[in-house]
This record gives sequence, structure tokens and C-alpha cells, in this order.
Amino acid sequence: MLSPRCEKRKEKVMKVKKSIKTILSGLLIVPALALGVSLITPMVQPAFAEVVSGGVSAGAGSGKTEDQAGCLFGDGCIFTTIINVALYVIGALSVLMLIYGGIRYTISAGDSKAVTDAKNTIMYAIIGVVVAILAYAIVNFVLDSLIGK
Repeated sequence: MLSPRCEKRKEKVMKVKKSIKTILSGLLIVPALALGVSLITPMVQPAFAEVVSGGVSAGAGSGKTEDQAGCLFGDGCIFTTIINVALYVIGALSVLMLIYGGIRYTISAGDSKAVTDAKNTIMYAIIGVVVAILAYAIVNFVLDSLIGK
């Protein structure tokens, strides 16, 4: 059994760890929200009504603005843009988790379970970065092969 003094000290350490975790989670959430807003904001465009004669295909084409892609695959096309943005977000999250794992490792204070958890976080973050880089390369290779540049 621990003495009452040690118990109080242990409770204080746990409170400090909890407050540090809260601060770190806030530091991770704010950039993620800012990144999300910055990715969505440029996509918002006003809609204007237009009278088009020429049937259904002409009407479907009238909804497209000048800066929107008219193709599915290739440079600046819809699927390529979506895949590249998704892989960029995955890579950014992996780097953030790598930083978070390093901070967890630093504040583990010798607790073997906390050290193991932090090492696992770092290991999985590195695996995430490698997978994101390989996925980016593979997807772009396959898309380039389909297009036949």
C-alpha cells in the first residue's frame, strides 16, 4: 500500500497528465479543422440559371463551370483530384500522429505501459506515412497507365 502522501502525489500527476492530453488533443484538432475548412472553401461557387436548348446532354453540360473538370481521369480531372486530396490528408494525419506519439513518449515518465503505447503510436504512424506514399505512387501509376500518356 502507498502512503496517503504518495497517493495524493499520484493523483496530482494523473491530473497533470490528463490536462496535458487535453491540451495536445486541442492542438491536433484545431489544425485539422483549419485544413478541412481551407480544402472546402475554394470549392464553393455560386450557381446561375441558364437556358439551354439542345436536349438532355446540353442541359447536363450547362451545369459545369469553366474551372470544373470535364473528365474523370487525367491531370486536373475529378477522380485524380479526389484521390490526391484523400492521400494528402492521410499523410498529414500520419505525420500528426507521429508527433503525438513522440509527445506521449516524452511525457510517459517511465511508465512501461505508456512507453509501449507511445512506441506503438509512433510505429503505426510511420507505417501510415509509408502506406500513404506508396498508395499515392501506385494510384498515380495506375491512372497514368489507364490514360496512356
